[in-house]
Amino acid sequence: MHRVAGGLIAGLLLLATAPAMAESPAEQISSFRLKHGEVRVVRDATLDRIAMDQARAMAAKDDLSHETLGPFNRRIAPAGAGRAAENIAYGYDNFEKTLGQWIDSSGHRKNLLLPNASRVGIASAKNASGKRTYWAMEIAGDYEQKRGKGKKDTEPLVVVKREAAPASKPKSSNCHIKLLGLCI
Repeated sequence: MHRVAGGLIAGLLLLATAPAMAESPAEQISSFRLKHGEVRVVRDATLDRIAMDQARAMAAKDDLSHETLGPFNRRIAPAGAGRAAENIAYGYDNFEKTLGQWIDSSGHRKNLLLPNASRVGIASAKNASGKRTYWAMEIAGDYEQKRGKGKKDTEPLVVVKREAAPASKPKSSNCHIKLLGLCI
């Protein structure tokens, strides 16, 4: 009985002194975002693929460039996000140091704190010599909700537009909102 208790205590002490498991890159980014008033992000398979394509292309060419695979807006389009940003880097073998580098750079920091971002993709790749690691992070948000099946699909979309009177002409009516041809 004393051996069981001793083993249990030794096991608990070992767990208590063992280093905590490292946070994932998405958790590290989320922690930073939460400290600065933004929402957390989760990994996204499409963004991971876009980041991996970018990291591999930079590593293959041994060139740090946002344009390695073409314009960012074309590369990010498959994600279907309303807004997105990309951070790239090379040099560090681990994400924690790379993230620190981005946090210390005003432009990269701004991307990390992209308003309304909810998803992230992160990847790294080594160049041919294996001596340089390239990183790519895609962060995105403002996703349009997918329309489900049901009654709402049959209802037309109604756009409400405020009519602004031309600056040179006085306003001739009290129409503030025009909705389906009706003046309200």
